[in-house]
Amino acid sequence: MSTEEIEEEGHEESLKPLFWIASSRDDLRDFPEEVKDVMGFALYQAQKGGKHIAAKPLKGFGGAGVLEIVVDDNGNTFRGVYTVKFAGAVYALDAFQKKSKRGAKTPRGDIDRLKKRLQAAAEHYTNWCLSRPKKKDNHETDKKSRESTGK
Repeated sequence: MSTEEIEEEGHEESLKPLFWIASSRDDLRDFPEEVKDVMGFALYQAQKGGKHIAAKPLKGFGGAGVLEIVVDDNGNTFRGVYTVKFAGAVYALDAFQKKSKRGAKTPRGDIDRLKKRLQAAAEHYTNWCLSRPKKKDNHETDKKSRESTGK
């Protein structure tokens, strides 16, 4: 089936917008190519409403709304953190190289930075929602249509 046929049948794949918080995009760009490929694909899957196999809920953020992608490359560990807490959008919160030698636990400074960035994402989401054109309720539209046709 060609792209045109898919679009005509209404099966066009829609992607949620991806918003980058603070330096997350620039930080990700500094990663090795293989790491960027995995993290980029994981974010793409989130935009499609899915979850990459390497994406796991980040502890301390109350559920599966904040996810972490962990990628090892040449003895180094890289992390990307994103959220799908906000309907219709994906927010990349952070991207960093894990430097701690004390196990897998995320250092307190990183958690504090993520909490601030999650708050920034919440503020952006509120403003983004307010700036979008309102969709008319189908029930409201149907009611007006019936009134204008007398049915």
